[in-house]
Amino acid sequence: MASSSSSSYGVTQIKYDVFISFRGTDIRYGFLSHLKKELKQKQVDAFVDDRLESGDEISPALVKAIEQSLISLIIFSKDYASSKWCLEELVKIVECMARNKQIVLPVFYNVDPSDVRYQKGTYGDAFAIHEKNKRKLSKLQNWRSALNIAANLSGFHSSKFG
Repeated sequence: MASSSSSSYGVTQIKYDVFISFRGTDIRYGFLSHLKKELKQKQVDAFVDDRLESGDEISPALVKAIEQSLISLIIFSKDYASSKWCLEELVKIVECMARNKQIVLPVFYNVDPSDVRYQKGTYGDAFAIHEKNKRKLSKLQNWRSALNIAANLSGFHSSKFG
């Protein structure tokens, strides 16, 4: 299904229909496995980190997968914000949305969108921990901004589907 598309920054080679950003410990063996099965059944080529080839460096390979996806699906779960890599992925996704007009769909899985938007609840707890690490301080504002932007997009809330 994936093809190439052009953007104002040149041609972006689209390799995947969907990039899925998620916190593995929260959803990998439940919600995500069901989602992957449904997408595969509908012939949607979804990139999940289990597609990384052995020996690939994780960061550059995931950044490339985000850039080469038509859509990014962000699954916000209770511990998403505790992962600095999830937050870095999110910043890249928001950048691709702005620069390449990538479609971004948030899914709020057992978490309130306002907790994501305003970093309350487990998101506030995660940021309190991130703030203790002085090396991360420069990234905090980018992470907060990306969470706010993504949480303000029209998306799906797990309380509204089975």
